[in-house]
Amino acid sequence: MEMLESFGKMDALADRGFLPGMSKEERERTARSEQIAIRISNIANMILFAAKVYASIRSGSLSVIASTLDSLLDLLSGFILWFTSFSMQTTNPYQYPIGKRRMQPLGILVFASIMATLGLQIILESVQSLISDEDEFSMTKQQERWVVGIMSSVTLVKLALVFYCRSFTNEIVKAYMKDHFFDVITNVIGLVAALLGNYIKHWIDPVGAIILALYTIHTWSMTVLENVNSLVGRSAAPEYLQKLTYLCWNHHEAIRNIDTVRAYTFGSNYFVEVDIVLPSEMPLRDAHDIGEALQEKLELLPEIERAFVHLDYEFTHRPEHAQAHDT
Repeated sequence: MEMLESFGKMDALADRGFLPGMSKEERERTARSEQIAIRISNIANMILFAAKVYASIRSGSLSVIASTLDSLLDLLSGFILWFTSFSMQTTNPYQYPIGKRRMQPLGILVFASIMATLGLQIILESVQSLISDEDEFSMTKQQERWVVGIMSSVTLVKLALVFYCRSFTNEIVKAYMKDHFFDVITNVIGLVAALLGNYIKHWIDPVGAIILALYTIHTWSMTVLENVNSLVGRSAAPEYLQKLTYLCWNHHEAIRNIDTVRAYTFGSNYFVEVDIVLPSEMPLRDAHDIGEALQEKLELLPEIERAFVHLDYEFTHRPEHAQAHDT
């Protein structure tokens, strides 16, 4: 059913020359909402970080400290993601002819690398605490009430932000949503480990910190791999290439053959290369109009950042850019 709907969109684009979607005003409204979500996330991260610093000082728990250091990185990552969003909007067509959309995966890549580095540092500190067998960890009743109250409140706020940010499709807001969800998990683990370390065995607290660190490394290592793939030019899925081929073939009745349809990642979206075959006797003006119209259609698709349409009169020649493909 989903495939039929996707091919139906290709038919609509081929027939009408546009996709039924948001108007300019709706897109601007969505962009404003995304900026508000980013600002709310940044302000919340600042306030919650201050609260968790106080909880760390009151408790002395390694698990709570690990969760607090994670919140510190939330602030750093928030700045990185805000900077990438700002950089993408302030383009210079002379210095950056194709825009700065690659800033988005690069910013997320830096963010993920910092998070993984934090995880390694926490593991080292926790292992050192276990080996040295320092004084047993303990909290007074008053300290416990403060820690439970602060960590529970922070967790509830972060959970609310998860549900708020998940309604957006923007990749940067999605990164914030993932970060908020990660914070919910780390806050719960940190609080539980601190309480168990206080009431049962003191070594549970550093073990909880190690668990948080391993989760941090795993989560953000996957994010690193995902964004590396988006930057190295990975091919689109065969099903997506089929839809593009279908759109190209139905673009104009003068198209005699489709030589190449290629789509690959170059940041968050795809670059597309299409080679179509037109009659050799067709005037240049007509051929140009057909190719330009196809390019505009392809670039209307939300997954495509830029499309290149190459016109040819036969398809028996050797592939273009063969040297680049062989190296």
